[in-house]
Amino acid sequence: MCKALTCWVVGGIVLSVAGNALAQTADTSASLSVSSKDGATSDASANAATPPVSPPPPDAAQSFDPYEPGLPPEGNVLELGIFGGAIFPSSDHNLRYEAYPQRPYTAGPEIGARLGYYPASFLGIEAEAMSAASKVKNSETSAALYAARAQLVLQAPTPYVAPFLLIGVGRLGAISRSMANDSDPSWHVGIGTKAPLNHLLSLRLDVRDTLTRNVQQNGQAQTFEILLGLSATVERSRKEPPPPPKDSDHDGYPDSEDQCPSESGVAPHGCPADTDSDGVLDKDDYCPREVGPAPKGCPIVDLDPDKDGVPLPCDQCPREAGVKPDGCPIRDRDGDGILDDKDKCVDKPETKNGFEDEDGCPDTVPEAVKKFSGVVEGIYFDKAKATIRPQSKGVLANAAKVLKEYPSISLEISGHTSSEGEAAVNQRLSQERADAVKQWLVDNGVPPERLKTRGAGADEPIADNKTAAGREKNRRIEFKVVQ
Repeated sequence: MCKALTCWVVGGIVLSVAGNALAQTADTSASLSVSSKDGATSDASANAATPPVSPPPPDAAQSFDPYEPGLPPEGNVLELGIFGGAIFPSSDHNLRYEAYPQRPYTAGPEIGARLGYYPASFLGIEAEAMSAASKVKNSETSAALYAARAQLVLQAPTPYVAPFLLIGVGRLGAISRSMANDSDPSWHVGIGTKAPLNHLLSLRLDVRDTLTRNVQQNGQAQTFEILLGLSATVERSRKEPPPPPKDSDHDGYPDSEDQCPSESGVAPHGCPADTDSDGVLDKDDYCPREVGPAPKGCPIVDLDPDKDGVPLPCDQCPREAGVKPDGCPIRDRDGDGILDDKDKCVDKPETKNGFEDEDGCPDTVPEAVKKFSGVVEGIYFDKAKATIRPQSKGVLANAAKVLKEYPSISLEISGHTSSEGEAAVNQRLSQERADAVKQWLVDNGVPPERLKTRGAGADEPIADNKTAAGREKNRRIEFKVVQ
């Protein structure tokens, strides 16, 4: 199995290298052709006074080569070939006279010849014969291997490289003093490729696997071959050059492709050039590369291209809509999202912490505000109700005083309960308590838009609900500064 895999991989690599080399040759030719065309276009573009004119295509009759290399395979041809290579006999072969013990043969060189007929460009029938030199392993006894076979070839009729598959039958034999003369019926499969060298000769590479009966008579023995040879094509048809196409205006584009056959023109349609497609032909266009109206074809100058109301030459940022007097947009130098005209600290970014976030300056939350961040101690409610007890009003009054002192501060008020009771009841109670705190602050002068509430129920405990002390801590109000 390893031997089979190795041979197929080697064959694939060799075929790939051969195909790549030929493809690179074709790419180089194409690149040279493109470079030549680009050079012609550049020369035409350099003359501003003269409209660019594309060079006419080459005369088909002059460029025709009846025997050009790289022609794809054709049908109804004979192929004669010779080849050489290497054979790797199976160690499990049965190429021996019955009275002799079986011994393996060594790998060796081989030569051969073939004759083929291809009724179609993709299909061929071949007959071939080969002979190979070998030895009986672990002895000095020489041996000769031979084969006669016929095969069906399926090939891709592509130019430059024509890969193929083949399958066939025949006989594989061996002659040696150690095992006499014997041959067995065989069948074989293979892959390969052909690369034409000229109109007559092609280089051909084959990788084969030949199967015969093994020595145990219970399966197949695999013998591999790698073949490299030359094939000569007999009676390849000689193509006649096509007649030159009619070109009434002599601009190099045949009338069948020329959309303006009576006027000399350029690519791609053979019509007079209008490079900027403004309806004014290049020969009459004073600005052939800029769209403009007739009769001169030049653009009308737009004195306010960014439409910001600041015309040229006063607009120092003509491609960006801006403001007076220079027409440039207001920048955000420190990248904090506050434009420089409203940013009190244009070189220092704003600290987004909920305190004076609109002035554009870095800052910290005042200590007085920090006292009302997190759990707010001293806010009490009647049991299982949202009624605020009177002893809570001192804490709430201080909170209202701080909020009025710092009008840029906004709060989220969240209510929390212990885990006692039903979850839905706790959720509703926590929301009602948060709303009650908000209403108290609003009634005492804090704008309602600066306050929002949230009921967390028993979902965010800060202590163990299994103890009375823990449950008491979990019944709380929290303040959070929001942006």
